[in-house]
Amino acid sequence: MDNNRSFYVVDIQEHEVRRYKIGDTQGTVVAGGNGAGNRLDQLYEPRYVFVDRDYSVYESDRSNHRVMKWEEGAKQGVVVAGGQGARKSLLQLDRPNGVVVDQLGTVYVADFGNHRIMR
Repeated sequence: MDNNRSFYVVDIQEHEVRRYKIGDTQGTVVAGGNGAGNRLDQLYEPRYVFVDRDYSVYESDRSNHRVMKWEEGAKQGVVVAGGQGARKSLLQLDRPNGVVVDQLGTVYVADFGNHRIMR
């Protein structure tokens, strides 16, 4: 939930993140929504979402092994972690799950497949 009391839902089947404002029944796609894939406007089995104070959406894109940031109103995201396949190097993730961003903008990721927390 963000400061405007909007609620965010990850839809694994539709490969998208939706924002619901109070009273909404359909919601608005804020990340993905272009089918499964690895382009910057696509997600592949997103899992977790975090919304910062600027209403940017961070989502763990599990099967693309990356975390993406989608600024409010963006049509495509930016890879902020991972994205080079599932490996153990410090630049790669393996099935990322939880994602949190602190007040300084530091991204923390639960790197499920590598059994570690990445910053």
